[in-house]
Amino acid sequence: MVNFKEEIAKEIANSVNLNWTDLETYIEIPKNLDNGDYSFPVFKLAKELKKAPQIIANEIKQTIKINEDIIKKVDIVGGYLNFYINKDIITKQVLETIENNPKFINSQIGKGKTVLVEYSSPNIAKPFHIGHLKTTVIGGALYNIYKALGYNTVGINYLGDYGTQFGKLIEGYKLFGNEYDLTEDAIDKLADIYMRINNLCKEDESVLNNARENFKLLEQGDEYCVKLWKEFKELSLKEFQKIYDLLGSKFDFITGEAFFATKTEEVVDILKSKGKLVKSEGAMVVDLADKGIDTPCIILKSDGSTIYATRDLASILYRARTYNYDKSIYITSYEQNLHFKQIFEVAKLLGLDEKYTDGLEHVPYGFVRLPTGKMSTRLGNFVKVETLLNDTIEQAYKIIEEKNPDLEDKQEVAKKVGIGAVIFNDLATSRIKDEIFDINEMLNFQGETGPYIQYTYVRTKSVIEKVDAIPKFKDIKIEKLNDEYSQKIIKLLYNFENTLIQVTEKNEPSILARFLIDLSKAYSSFYNENKIIVEDEEIRNARIYLTIAVGKILKQGAELLGIQMPNKM
Repeated sequence: MVNFKEEIAKEIANSVNLNWTDLETYIEIPKNLDNGDYSFPVFKLAKELKKAPQIIANEIKQTIKINEDIIKKVDIVGGYLNFYINKDIITKQVLETIENNPKFINSQIGKGKTVLVEYSSPNIAKPFHIGHLKTTVIGGALYNIYKALGYNTVGINYLGDYGTQFGKLIEGYKLFGNEYDLTEDAIDKLADIYMRINNLCKEDESVLNNARENFKLLEQGDEYCVKLWKEFKELSLKEFQKIYDLLGSKFDFITGEAFFATKTEEVVDILKSKGKLVKSEGAMVVDLADKGIDTPCIILKSDGSTIYATRDLASILYRARTYNYDKSIYITSYEQNLHFKQIFEVAKLLGLDEKYTDGLEHVPYGFVRLPTGKMSTRLGNFVKVETLLNDTIEQAYKIIEEKNPDLEDKQEVAKKVGIGAVIFNDLATSRIKDEIFDINEMLNFQGETGPYIQYTYVRTKSVIEKVDAIPKFKDIKIEKLNDEYSQKIIKLLYNFENTLIQVTEKNEPSILARFLIDLSKAYSSFYNENKIIVEDEEIRNARIYLTIAVGKILKQGAELLGIQMPNKM
């Protein structure tokens, strides 16, 4: 398809003698269709050109060369140059692309580039909490979208499976293990053991010392400690897989901190050789004050053992050498902002090519709250993720039973609707914003929700089922789709690929979620205002073909977010 933004940017660049690639980033799509298809904010050039925006706008309009087959009109409104695209060209290109390219993606932006996406990353022997649900969903969406744009994408589940807490858990199992049957609800029982031993460690210094000794033994490969640790890990992964199966989550590699525990010596040696390790309160740290980070990065604790930051640094070395990545993103809560600032700075001291350290990126997200407030295991208002997902499916089933009791495969549809509602709720707003987890709100079929998008898709399927013969693109009269409701859909479809690119530029899946809501709303308006199954064959075929296009993009976009579409609801 013609890249209209690029064409406009190049013509403006010729007029003002500036780089077109910079100008292209300024071009906007107006919310009001009366202001054209694309707008260029001329005031952004005022400082560089040392002229008033109105003068610049008039000069560009007078000197710009317009291909009238593509651009029908250019006008000036305030500080903007507005461009009106030939409707027939954009309509033809959109529908023809959907006919010839089912995925509607032509971009080669990711060709030859590798992106690592680290997400989910739960702690073993602890419940899979709501924050891990969010990183799993955000990471899954980004993984899918990068892959769709041609990147060599590697999904990594980096388990929290190492550290002093396991020394405590081993000690707790020694003391209390015979009280528990771990063949059922293993994670809950391990969490209970950990809570008990943690409290005991606070009360009795000798118990804490025993726990520390256990972790040292684990690091040294002690047979008993390693055996217990492996059992805890296997039990945890078995429980986590139930959640991943519900969500449809998949990973290319599942590793953990333990994998890098034996690879930290190189990190320590490099930092020592460069004179970057200094002693602080018995620990060995890297001082980052000159980088604007007041808190030093601990590399070795006072007892000489490593810390998770050391293991993260070892993983950066390993991933750079193993994957030759262009970008490596970490999806965790914003509570870990300081940690990633520290390790990204320290990584620059490890002798890696700048490509690797420049490619490191933390993708933070906000808290998830219940309508009654913040969740807390300590306060007892914590919701298990598996319970939450099953409750949402059950609630979706009740709604379907009430609205369409004769629907076939109700349980399977309820699963798609319930899980889709949860995923969309996690992705619908900017990831950094705190989120309210309200089952009733996320299952609202009339709101800006996952079920609303699914319902719109089902509506497109219903329309198509009423047609005896599906029209071919060659039989479509493009001019029959020039009304405002059709054109709004066409413009949205045209920007689908660009929407995916924007997602990767900001690592923000909500951009795609917003697009799907906008497309669903646009189709609802089109459906309500334009009768589709009409006697006029040319109008009928054009509107049916547009309906097919909408259905394809809704399905593809939703699946990129990790949401499955039912065929009926």
